[in-house]
Order: sequence, then C-alpha cells, then structure tokens
Amino acid sequence: MSLVAVGLNHLTAPVDIRERITFAPESIGDALHQMRSDLQVPEATIVSTCNRTEIYCGMHSDKTDDVVTWLHDYHKAPQESFSPFLFTHYDRDAAQHLMRVCSGLDSMILGEPQILGQIKQAFRAAGESGTVGRDLTLLFQSAFSVAKQVRTDTAVGASPVSVAFAAVSLARQIFGDLSEHTALLIGAGETIELTLQHLHSSGIGKTIIANRTALRAERLAELYGSEVISLADIPARLAEADITISSTASQLPILGKGAVEAALKARRHRPMAMIDIAVPRDIESQVGQLSDVFLYTVDNLKEIIDQGLQARQQAAVKAEHIIEHQANTFMQKMRGLNAGATISDLRSHTASLQQTTLDEAMAMLKKGSDPEKALQYFARTFTNKLLHTPSAQLRLASEAGDTQIAEAARTLFNLNKNEPIAKQGQEDNITRLPDKPKTESE
Repeated sequence: MSLVAVGLNHLTAPVDIRERITFAPESIGDALHQMRSDLQVPEATIVSTCNRTEIYCGMHSDKTDDVVTWLHDYHKAPQESFSPFLFTHYDRDAAQHLMRVCSGLDSMILGEPQILGQIKQAFRAAGESGTVGRDLTLLFQSAFSVAKQVRTDTAVGASPVSVAFAAVSLARQIFGDLSEHTALLIGAGETIELTLQHLHSSGIGKTIIANRTALRAERLAELYGSEVISLADIPARLAEADITISSTASQLPILGKGAVEAALKARRHRPMAMIDIAVPRDIESQVGQLSDVFLYTVDNLKEIIDQGLQARQQAAVKAEHIIEHQANTFMQKMRGLNAGATISDLRSHTASLQQTTLDEAMAMLKKGSDPEKALQYFARTFTNKLLHTPSAQLRLASEAGDTQIAEAARTLFNLNKNEPIAKQGQEDNITRLPDKPKTESE
C-alpha cells in the first residue's frame, strides 16, 4: 500500500476551479465515508480550505485515477473538469508536500500560521469519522512535528508579510504588551477581520469595531468579543483607543485633525498609534503633524512587508532543508513498519508449519517410532514445507527472466558469505538440533 496525495491549490488552479471542488466542513464526514465505501480505501483524510482541496489516502498507487473520478462524481462535474489542475504525490513526496503545507511554505502568504490549525482540524474530523489508521496517523503526526520544528528553528513566520499582520506588528513595536490596551477598528471587511485575528492572537485587551452597517460588524464582534459602534460614535470614543486601524471604502476621510486633537486632550497626550490602510486614506494626512500620534499609511506598511517577505524567503531555505531531512526520516519509519508487518506474518506462517510438522513427529513417537527417525522426519519435512513456496516462486521468476528476486533471496538468506552455513547459524543464534552423542569407539 502507498501513501497518495491528490488535490489542487492556489498554485495549480484559479479560484473559479477551487471554489467548485471544496467540501463544506459539515459534509466532510459523509464524504469520507462515501469515498471509503466507493473506492475501498482503508484510510483517507480530506483537507478543504479556500486555497486548497487535498485528499490523502492509504491505497494502491494504481488506483489513483479512481480518486480523480470520484472527485468529479462527488461534485457532479463533467469528467476531466478538474484533472488539468490536479497534482498527485506518492509516499515520500506526499509526506514532503504535507510537511510543507503544515509549515506554511505552500501558502499564498509564505509562512502564514493559520493553515496548521486547518490541517489539524481536517485530521481530527477524519479521526472522528474513523477513516484514519496507522499510516495516515504517522504521516500527519510527523507533519505536525515538522511544522513545530520549522517554527522553532527558523524565522519563516516571524516577519510581517500582510497588511494586517504588519499593522499589528507596528502596534506591538510601539506598545509592547497589548493586553492592557484598546484597539479601534474602522471598517468590517476582510482586512479588518484578519487584523482582528492578529490582535486577538497578540492578546489585545479590548477591541471596538466601528462600521457603517452593523450586521457584519456584529458578526465579527461575536467571533472576537468586540464592542460595536457606529461611525458617528467615533469622535466620542476615540480617546479610548490606544491603537486605531482603519480600512474602509470611503472616498472621503473619516477622521480629521480636529477629532484626533480632542481625543489627545482627553487622553492627556498619552500616545496613539493610528494605522491607515485604506486607499483613498481614511485619516487626514495632517493628523501626522500632531505630537504623540504615530500615523502610518499603507505605503509605510509596504516597506515593512517587503522586508518581512525577504526575511521569510531566507528562512524558508533553512525550512526546506529541515523538511527534506524529515521526509526521508518519515519514509524510514514507514519502511520499518511495513517490514515489521511482513516479519510478523512470516513468523506466524513459519510457526504454523512448525507446529503442524511437530504434531506429525510427536504422533510418530506415540506410535513407537525410533526418536532419531522422528527427529529426522521433523527436520526434513519442516525444511521442505518452509522452502517449497519460495523455491517455486524463484523458479517461476527465473523462467520469466526476473533475476532480481534471486538476488534478493541471496541477500535475504545471507547466501553470498563464504562462511559455512553452520557458522552463520551460530552467529545468528539459530536454534540447531543437538549433535548425535559420540560413542567410546569414536
């Protein structure tokens, strides 16, 4: 059985294709059961986000086309609709790909941390559905461990590379610990939502959302425990804000110099950080002339983002080396597990042959046969039974021109050594029959 990863992401498919192949969170459990039933795959996990849909399976590699067909059928899409955009990875490459995804190296924003939580949730959902076993558990746990090592040993996620992250990083540089500070966010779009996520992760004390319409702001407030106010309430509440981050689609400034001056007076000139990431700007440029105000625009953030991206790219080189090494280590573990299963089956098969032959030899003794003849019968018959099938397979392989099996057998049974077999048996602690006792005449 092989590990197989089949999917597409923002690097291989445009958004109109990605959105057609997604799995809703509430449907993943049913989809996993359906896939396992339809394809008879022993293990499967589905990862589905806005930027990627990926299926990880434990299955025979020659059945990969069946996964592609199932994807089309499940989404009721014409055959081959997704095929040009899909990638397929096997075994080591599948492990390396998942490790890169978990570490943020395969993300649209290099090093972004959210993907690791999404992958963990996908693995948890598969576990709850009963569709993961030994191989996928080892794969995902290894990928999670590698992602942690990459975060610890490299700076791939340390530098800001998004506007929202850069804005919050600036706030941390100015105020340090944010737990005793209040942030006012003006707007309720995607950038503000991402900013809220970063503020929340940074331990911000309190957040206030001001928006033209309350509906979306209230949804964000419910997610992050924020307070919602109207744009008209901003002048009265501005003095509470140590940090103001604005991102609206307004064509005119929302905050003027006069409102900020009044807020500074009420704050007794305690510093304020104001970050305007809107185009056109939401905060009048004259605000930057005021003492005790740190005003930044999207152009200022771009410089930070460019520096952060360069730093992450440098860190990613080290991260790739870590992942390459760990992918090789993972495959060694997998091969060890597979060998262990084969060894266990071989021992069970040998023990069964041994017991059957021993029972026959014991029956001979009970009937009064010479013990020496019974022992000879046991040794000869057990050896013949044990070697019958391997010998037949070797002959068939040789007749077919396959010399690899014969070479493998010589390596497996150590037949290339010059030492006598008896000596090899002693070295390998093989149980041997006792020597026949010597007589006085010998």
